[in-house]
Amino acid sequence: MTSKPLICVPIFQKEIKKVLKVANEAIKLGADLLELRIDFLLDPDPQNVIHLMEEINFPLIATNRMMQEGGYFRGSEAERTDILLETAEYVDFIDIELRTEDKYRSKVINASKSPIISYHDFKSTPPINELQGIVTEEKKLGKIAKFAVMPNNMQDTLNVLQVVNQSENTIGIAMGDMGRYTRVLASLFGSPITYASLNGESAPGQLDIEETKKIIDKLIVERD
Repeated sequence: MTSKPLICVPIFQKEIKKVLKVANEAIKLGADLLELRIDFLLDPDPQNVIHLMEEINFPLIATNRMMQEGGYFRGSEAERTDILLETAEYVDFIDIELRTEDKYRSKVINASKSPIISYHDFKSTPPINELQGIVTEEKKLGKIAKFAVMPNNMQDTLNVLQVVNQSENTIGIAMGDMGRYTRVLASLFGSPITYASLNGESAPGQLDIEETKKIIDKLIVERD
């Protein structure tokens, strides 16, 4: 049988009350995993973040995305990664960017139970050999490799699926409307996690959680 990917709902909220509201709604709708976007929080003090994680009390990915890859954290790299270090024991996964400077990245990876090494390109899709190289580098560093890229044509979306198919524990996403189908079809190629929104897109081309669950369930039943 084909294994189902974990369906993860990212939480893009600034205030703790709203974070908890979205978390509870996503859990009720069947999310397997939540991604807490620390870089969106108005007050990302580590102790406050830890208390929030404890209150959510559900499998979590902690992400404090750098601005160069679409994030909103405005402090230094030391501050950004220190928050991840201090909260690592309270989450199941930490997403840290491949392009993070090694002296910071290695500490986060060592502290994480299951590090996700990620790469984002919101403008284009690198050639397939470059994508494969990115994944190879990520797999040397962490448990799960992740890349999200913007396709310029359908071949780009097919390249994303090919790379996922050839690499274990790899999340590959072609963003935008053109790549929307890769978010669910990648599950047939072994992607361990797929991302879905709650009440609207939280990333370019993202489907909502209910639609994602229905499509994946249908695809996997037909495949099996």
